[in-house]
Amino acid sequence: MIGVLAWIGVGVFGAAGAYARFHFGVVVADRRPSAFPWGTFIVNLTGGFALGLLTGAGVTGDALLVFGTGFLGGYTTFSTWMVEAQRLGEDADWRRMWLYIACSMLVGLGAAWFGWIIGSTLP
Repeated sequence: MIGVLAWIGVGVFGAAGAYARFHFGVVVADRRPSAFPWGTFIVNLTGGFALGLLTGAGVTGDALLVFGTGFLGGYTTFSTWMVEAQRLGEDADWRRMWLYIACSMLVGLGAAWFGWIIGSTLP
C-alpha cells in the first residue's frame, strides 16, 4: 500500500518536474528558435535517460514512485510530443514530422537504455 507521504511526494515532485519542463522548453525556444521542437525532444531524452538510470540502479519503492513517476512523469511529456508532431503535419512539414517521431522513439529508447546501463554499474 502506498503511504500518504508518497502520494504527497508524487504530487510535489510532479509539479516540480512540470515546472522544470516548462522552464527548460522556454529557455531552449529562446536560445534556438526552430520549427523543430528541440525543447520537448531534449526533455524527453534526458527524462528517459534519468528513468533508465534510476531503474538500472535498482531504485524501487517510494523513491522510484516519487522521483520516477512524480518528477520524471511531470518532466517528460508524451502528449506534447504528439501535439508537436501533429502541428508539423498540419503545416505539411512531413519530413520534419517523421524525423521528430522516429528520432524521439529511437534516440529516446537509446537514452533510456544507456541510463539503465550506467545505473546498473553504480554501487
